[in-house]
Amino acid sequence: MGLPMLGVSVGCGPVLYSVHVRPAERAIEEARQAGAEEHAPYEYFFAQAQLEKAREEAGQGDYQDAIGCAEQAEDFGVRARNMARRYMRESGR
Repeated sequence: MGLPMLGVSVGCGPVLYSVHVRPAERAIEEARQAGAEEHAPYEYFFAQAQLEKAREEAGQGDYQDAIGCAEQAEDFGVRARNMARRYMRESGR
């Protein structure tokens, strides 16, 4: 009975990673479209770096670390998007 459980737990890493990486990718793309490269560069480029790190970690099978990096990428992508949008509103663009 222990073997099927092992298969389930090993298989969860890639699935959980996918669940976390897609929102990060979406947040970074929304930030790019909002002009975050110019108006929130620290947050934008940090989000991109964290997403790249998440991909590296997943490639090495370190899914817990990959998920943590993907969560940070999403967080900073959302921050970058919001900052860029706020800048655009405040500047009247």
